[in-house]
Formats: sequence, C-alpha cells, structure tokens
Amino acid sequence: MLPAQLGRAPRHLLVCERGHARHPRSRHAAHVRDHAYSCRVSFLIPECGLLPEVLKSTIADFGEYYLVRNLPIHELVAHEFIDAFVKKGSCYALAYKTKIDQDNTAALLPNGKLILSVDKDTYEELGLQGRPSRYSGKKVMRYIITVDLTDAGFHPESKKHNRVLWALKEKKPLEFDFLLAWYNTGAEGSTLMSYFSKNQIQALKPKITFSTLRDLQCPVLQSNDLQGKPEESCSTEELFEWLGAVLNQVSLDNKSSSFLSTYCCPEPNTVVEKAFLCTITGFIIPEKIIQLLEQLCCYFGEPKLAHWLTLTVHGFADSPVSWRESEHGFHKGGENLYNFVIFRNLDYWLHMAVGTHDDCPP
Repeated sequence: MLPAQLGRAPRHLLVCERGHARHPRSRHAAHVRDHAYSCRVSFLIPECGLLPEVLKSTIADFGEYYLVRNLPIHELVAHEFIDAFVKKGSCYALAYKTKIDQDNTAALLPNGKLILSVDKDTYEELGLQGRPSRYSGKKVMRYIITVDLTDAGFHPESKKHNRVLWALKEKKPLEFDFLLAWYNTGAEGSTLMSYFSKNQIQALKPKITFSTLRDLQCPVLQSNDLQGKPEESCSTEELFEWLGAVLNQVSLDNKSSSFLSTYCCPEPNTVVEKAFLCTITGFIIPEKIIQLLEQLCCYFGEPKLAHWLTLTVHGFADSPVSWRESEHGFHKGGENLYNFVIFRNLDYWLHMAVGTHDDCPP
C-alpha cells in the first residue's frame, strides 16, 4: 500500500483557450510577451520531412544571449545601464543556477521591474520595502522586493534611487551569475557585450536539435471542438498529454512488457509517416518566439498534408515570476509552460500550465 503522501498528487493547473491567429483581437502574441523567461522551445510538424528555408532562417536568427559571472546587482540599477538598455528596448536578466525555494535570486523584466526574491535575513539586512512570499508557509521565510527602474521618481538624484543603490551596493551587496538578453528595434548605442566588457561576460547561442519521427500516432483534432467527441476527435487535454509523451520520447505502444509506460495515443488517431521535431534550448526571449509563431502560421500559406502543428515553450523552473509579474515557486517541479496548436485555417488552441506554487495564468 502506498504511503498517504504518495497518493496525493500536487495541484497542477491547465488553462485552455481557443482563438484565430488573424483575428484583430487575438491575444496569442500578448500571451507570449507576458511570459518573459523561456528555456526551451519545441515545434512539431506532422507530415513534414524537410523544414522550409524560411523557418530555418527564423531559427538561425534567434541570436545570442549572454552569461555574466559574478555581476553585482547594483550595476542593474545604475542609471547608465537603465538609460542604455532598459529605456531603449526590452532588457531581460535572470539569475543563473539559483534555486527559487532556497537561494536569493533576481530577475529584470522587460517593463523595467527588478524583482528580488530573498530570504528573511537578507530582506532585513537590505531594509527595502517588500512583501512576504505567497509560498513561504505560515512562518514567513522569504520576501519579494520589486523596484521599478523606469519610475519617474527613480532618477539619479532621488532619495528612492540613492536608498536602493546604497542598500544593494554597501549595506548588503548581492551578486549573481546572470543570463542577459536585449531586444531593440534598430536603436543605436551600446551593446551588452561592450557595456559589461570589464566583467566576465560570455556570448552564447541557443542549442538547436532536429529530428524526424517515423510512423507517429497523432490524435485526430477538430479546431472548433476543445472538448472532443467520442470516435470523432480528441480533446485539448488529451492532446496536451500526448504531446508531453512525444516531446519526452515516451513510447506510445502500450506494451505490457514496458516497465516505464503503458501510455498509448488517445483515440481516434492516425499514423503519419513522418513528423519534424525541432527543439531550441537557451535563454529565449518572447520577441523571437513571436517571430517563430508567425512563421509557423505562414507554414499553412501553401497547401500542406498536415492538419495542425504545435509550438511548446517551457519556462525556467526557478524563475521568480511566470506570467507578467505573478510570483512563481518551485514546490516539486517548478512547471510553467504554454503550448499552441495551430490549425490549417489558423484557428489555434492555447494551453497554459503551471504547478502548485503559481497563480492562474492570464
């Protein structure tokens, strides 16, 4: 008999919605923009053996991101940095290899909000205003501090700026290894590499892998029916579960001899001769994901055998936020991800999933 704690699965939340990619009020791009920190992007195209050149170039254009070692966090609140990057584009920074439920950690959102998630001792030493973490339990042991670097009152001569700078530079200096990326639309000026040239900075490129899946069982889907119908089409939840199995290379054979999985593809299903799978890992910003999503929609501009394709995006498990500024916790897995199913007619399904320590996605 299983222990009681193993019988209780942690709470997970899956939100599903339907839309059309060309509808003027479609929110698909907004949902991508609201999810700032992504570590893995995968797309699956059934009935595809060779990736079109336009998609290859879109992936190649994902560009570089940077790893800066031992970066004092007060350098992110310096007005030289704010003026050069925060106010001239979308700047992303995320503490690297920190554990959200154990360590101090930090993140800079593209809207200019600096988020610090710190333990009780650090919070008291800093002396900055914050709030208790929603996920620290009855005895508060973690606090969240938010500093708006674009606030009109946060100028170099202001008391607010001087206090934050003093707290982070002198009273309780904090430093992290940071992942950094900056997106701007052609503005002239400094680059992250040159700005942090005195620091230990390294330019990195996303890792890209391609594979072709043979004789893949795929669920039959109807774009106008999220719930599915027996013997006609599968539901959005069934598709989401199937996709998780495919992306994790779980066998769909349901063999009794398998000790790993007895999962099988939901019914009704069809077997496709080949499917193209691409996975991109790294520090991937929303602007690049939106460009990829647009090209995947354009894939159906010419007749294709595929009835649909998918785009799946995983967030960092130890990020301080998931969507927008919603606090994110790890609990048992730190899940925060979303998935698009794009149909021939450009209808789409959107799944947004989080684990126990998260708000409901927007």
